[in-house]
Amino acid sequence: MGLGFVVGFLGLLILSHAAYSTIQYRGLLKIKEEEFSGPPLNVVIGVSLGLAFCMWASLTVTGKFLSIHPNSEENRVVSLPANLDFMIFNHRYQVSPVETVVKLRH
Repeated sequence: MGLGFVVGFLGLLILSHAAYSTIQYRGLLKIKEEEFSGPPLNVVIGVSLGLAFCMWASLTVTGKFLSIHPNSEENRVVSLPANLDFMIFNHRYQVSPVETVVKLRH
């Protein structure tokens, strides 16, 4: 487990704590019969910090990049599955017309 996952989990914890604090604050305002004018400062700071942590984690924790070139060795099929009965090559393209005429307006 890398640093990015830990920071992302910490960001989620901070965001959930800010949500819980907001719910508690709204309940307290209902008991006091006061009107909600905005969240308290600790909730705003918590949301900002949690958002920053989650964004940093999502940008740093990446998956394996694959090649998009058609002749790349990574895109080659090494072996076909043993059960070829479930391989279906029909798709929506067969339903659409083969030739599409595009009319340009001048």
